[in-house]
Amino acid sequence: MPPLERARPPHKVNPMAAVVLLDVAAEHLARKGPHRLTVSAVAAGSGMTHANVYRYYPSKEGLIDAVVGRWLRTIELELVRIVEGPDPAEDKIEHMLVALARRQRDAQRHDPHVFAVHLDAVLKDRAMARRHRTRLRSLIERVIEEGIASSAFAARNRERAIAYIFDASYRFTHPLGIQLDADLPWDLADARLGGITLSIQQVLRTGTL
Repeated sequence: MPPLERARPPHKVNPMAAVVLLDVAAEHLARKGPHRLTVSAVAAGSGMTHANVYRYYPSKEGLIDAVVGRWLRTIELELVRIVEGPDPAEDKIEHMLVALARRQRDAQRHDPHVFAVHLDAVLKDRAMARRHRTRLRSLIERVIEEGIASSAFAARNRERAIAYIFDASYRFTHPLGIQLDADLPWDLADARLGGITLSIQQVLRTGTL
């Protein structure tokens, strides 16, 4: 029988190297877009070998999704600050929807390659988009529960309330709706979202779901 092979120790990931890699990849994505970005160029800019990049990310798509996922986390952290802030629950709903809409509209205009990857990931239901959607849902649920606990919301069915918020605000907070309204002036978009938000708040207060 052949001698038993010793198990190879797992590759140790260098956190700082991973950060540098994402920084360089983000810069290349912004300049070149996802199709012209190459792993070889990102590796060279990061001071790594081409093969070493794949120790951190399994594919070019995985690397790009990690860049966009990091951007989505900045949005999620902004929403966390709103959720954990002192405002009443109904105001938190408004502030969350406005922040989610504006951050994506800003990316669509000023960082279109990042926004395009985000939209593609949502439409193809990639893992990065699913994780973001799960976190958004969790944050909305926290505010719904807070509103119910304080008697600000008469709605008692959490699932229906969460679904209503996403359905009603779809045109302004979903990347596909934002893409379709790319030429809509921001002040008009804000006014329309404001009207939808008032309707959402009214439904939550009265429980008419």
